[in-house]
Amino acid sequence: MILNQTAARWALRTAVLAATAILAACGTSKPKPAPLESLQPTVRLSTVWSQRVGSVEGPVALALANGSVTTASTDGRIVSFDVATGRERWQARADADLTAAVGSDGRYAAVVTANNELLSFDQGKLLWKERQPGRVITAPLVAGERVFIQAVDRSVRAYDAQDGRWLWNYQRPGGEPLALASAGVVTAFRDTLVVGQGARLVGLDPLKGTVRFDVNVGTPRGSNEVERLADLVGPVARADDEVCVRAFQLSVACLELNRGSLRWSRPQTGIQGVGADERIVVGADGADRITGWKTDNGDIAWRVDRFTRRGLSAIALWGDRVAFGDQDGYLHVLSATDGRTLARIELDAALASAPVVSDQLLLVVTRRGTLYALRAN
Repeated sequence: MILNQTAARWALRTAVLAATAILAACGTSKPKPAPLESLQPTVRLSTVWSQRVGSVEGPVALALANGSVTTASTDGRIVSFDVATGRERWQARADADLTAAVGSDGRYAAVVTANNELLSFDQGKLLWKERQPGRVITAPLVAGERVFIQAVDRSVRAYDAQDGRWLWNYQRPGGEPLALASAGVVTAFRDTLVVGQGARLVGLDPLKGTVRFDVNVGTPRGSNEVERLADLVGPVARADDEVCVRAFQLSVACLELNRGSLRWSRPQTGIQGVGADERIVVGADGADRITGWKTDNGDIAWRVDRFTRRGLSAIALWGDRVAFGDQDGYLHVLSATDGRTLARIELDAALASAPVVSDQLLLVVTRRGTLYALRAN
């Protein structure tokens, strides 16, 4: 297949970035991960239900809507479950490997295949396919009977969920010379579509694709394009009328979206999304040192370095607790107040996506494709 000039350019940029990371990793010996601490758990974790979907090799997202959770395996199986019981509501097959999965509003679901085809389903029934002009690894967002797609070059396209009619396309003028080969930011805030464009968070009218606000999260510095790369990392964390987000190798920031303004920003390099609620924002840096900031002003509430080099996942706030996984398949639960470890449980593999919370249940999916619903007692 012959790539068009734009796609070829972005394929080259992604390859250069990946090669740079590999060379950097090869130049030094890998530090040893911190050993697991001795623990007398003060919170008991139990599995309410679990379901096996299929192995997950690349990015995947858990889509929560209307009492359902939808996930997918890399080989194209897409399944929706009842959150409370784990009962299967519907399933579908994409008949191709997936690179971006899954978005769902509870009825419609959307994925993107390795052939760059966007597929839309209604309760498991395939509605339509639409080939995309470039690679997609960020899970689609399905909302308001529309499907929103963000490509690796951070361009955003909108389609009608029912018939696949193309509605509009957006990319910030000038764009960015490089983008991370990882999931970006595509989310909804009230009646606004919120997307990442480099180190900027942009609010779009979901009907027209016009800009409502454009906020700079931070200004990267460096002697070359790789050092100045500061893509926003998905998923963002919602804290009432604010969202908190990580800018790769730059900072963690919270933004007030009613006014489209930056609330605060604190320097921290890192590659995983943050967790947040109205009280605390929690994120791990590139060495897996974890910091909790006060949501209202960005002051540091606590820091812990017990998990360094353990390959931590994105973080979720689970009531008054903090939850995340590590590369060895352990799920850790800390106190959101002071960072104390409350509990730890071993799963069948490392997490494949950010944990999500629904009605006091913590939902996680592993690389082996097991979806767990966990409760803390």
